[in-house]
Amino acid sequence: MQSSVIRKMEKARQYAEQKERVDISSIKATFRGNHSDHHVSFSEGKWSCSCEFFSVYSTCSHTMALERILDPMLTARFSPAASS
Repeated sequence: MQSSVIRKMEKARQYAEQKERVDISSIKATFRGNHSDHHVSFSEGKWSCSCEFFSVYSTCSHTMALERILDPMLTARFSPAASS
């Protein structure tokens, strides 16, 4: 393998360990729930989910799970902690 590719792989590994380097401002995902798939998105600081629970409570287990996974990378100005 070329040494330049090896250096890029090492740099990628280092970046992956430094999650603070990444700010996510929007994302769309399909969440495989226990009963069906749900479409979840995060944009302009707001979560959205296609599940019925979210339509009533503006939060759900799918968005809460993704918040836990992505919290260190959500754009600081949009993260729930920034608005507290």
